Amino acid sequence: MNVKLFDSELKVMDVLWREGDSTAKHISDVLKEQVGWNMNTTYTLIKRCIKKGAIARSEPNFMCHALIPKEDVQEAETNELINKIYDGSADKLFSALLGRKRLSAEQIEKLRQIVGNLE
Repeated sequence: MNVKLFDSELKVMDVLWREGDSTAKHISDVLKEQVGWNMNTTYTLIKRCIKKGAIARSEPNFMCHALIPKEDVQEAETNELINKIYDGSADKLFSALLGRKRLSAEQIEKLRQIVGNLE
């Protein structure tokens, strides 16, 4: 994924990922409720996402469609975090995450399965 989305733009995308294709007005209503943004702010962010190729707009009613899957953004953001904070080392990130709290036996087993699938 070559599109860099800022946190505010990701809030717009989150509505589309969660609810599917939506009108700009609906996105605006949701974000007004969630973060207190007015309609102009949300419409500006939607237009920026359209310009970046993250959202397609269609008529009638300024219908918005996410062009980028959430998983692509998660992967790109994770890679950026690993490169920026953990010197490109996924195992350093993994170690930092595991050291933050005590895991249940179920969580540990799930992690074993994930690691097993990588081998």
